Amino acid sequence: MYSEYYKLTGKPFQLSPNPRFYFASRGHQKALAYLQYGLHQGEGFIVVTGDVGTGKTTLLGYLLGQLDQNKYLAAKLVTTQLEADDTLRMVASSFGVGERGMDKATLLRKFEQFLLENQRRARRVLVLVDEVQNLPIRSLEELRMLSNFQANETAPVQFCLLGQPQFQQMMASEELMQLRQRVIASYHLGPLTADETRSYIEHRLQLVSWRSDPTITDTAYKRIHHFTGGVPRRINVLCDRLFLGGMLEDLHEIDDRMVDSVAGEMSSEGLSTLREIEVHRSPKRDPAPALAPAPLDGLAEFEQRLEALEKQVQVHERTIKRAIDLASDYLNNAAAGEERERVKEARSQERK
Repeated sequence: MYSEYYKLTGKPFQLSPNPRFYFASRGHQKALAYLQYGLHQGEGFIVVTGDVGTGKTTLLGYLLGQLDQNKYLAAKLVTTQLEADDTLRMVASSFGVGERGMDKATLLRKFEQFLLENQRRARRVLVLVDEVQNLPIRSLEELRMLSNFQANETAPVQFCLLGQPQFQQMMASEELMQLRQRVIASYHLGPLTADETRSYIEHRLQLVSWRSDPTITDTAYKRIHHFTGGVPRRINVLCDRLFLGGMLEDLHEIDDRMVDSVAGEMSSEGLSTLREIEVHRSPKRDPAPALAPAPLDGLAEFEQRLEALEKQVQVHERTIKRAIDLASDYLNNAAAGEERERVKEARSQERK
């Protein structure tokens, strides 16, 4: 919708991961370097973790686009709660190996033959596992067992694991000690800084031929980073809503007051992934509000939420009291009118 209004050649803030929009922040560059280093080693496991929406899947897609297809045969798995045998079948089927109903021993032999054939062609098999934190311990152990395949003193298959921060805790468990010893490179991907947030937004806009319509003020960029915490997916969600709002309001500038207003609307809808902070909206004629404080922890956060609830209760109490007063006035006026009619009727009867 707003792409046509602002004369953009595409949607800049789509939520689905797209390697075309890969942004080389400092953190993403480091993560990519660790991935490339791990691939150069040619064995073991490469692990990249990061919070939801930090761009792990986009990074993975970008890496795949950089690989020499003659040297690598890669398959990407998005995991669910798969048991060990199902994990093996999923890996094998992603490369077209195995048949329905095949027993595990036969499937393993087929997969080993597949690996050896690719090794003879000087092509390494690469298994990319996204959302790896969803796999049970036994399934992760199944992946480790697959990494045991050796031919000519080299590993024909390598694994790249991407997951959320809780995967680090899983890796620290005693059950995964052997897998942990086979990790040759690991990196934790963090959020963008304030400056990177601005560069990220402008990078995506420039890829769809943005010509500063709408313009985005310096303070608006700061507010966007404040509400999103520098998490790319949150930035996309908020900016998409800002551009839509700008089109609906026929605006050609996005300022801090608009960011506050849209963030407040998203928060009130209960669907927002933005930081849970109270947004104070003011009329456009008022000066821009000061930066709202970041969420507090523990008792301070509890007191802040309690204060907000008390304010809401007070508003409801005033509304209810006003409604009761209005109803009471209506009833009193109605009763008084009926009394006047009775008196009028009585006097009329007396005259007769």
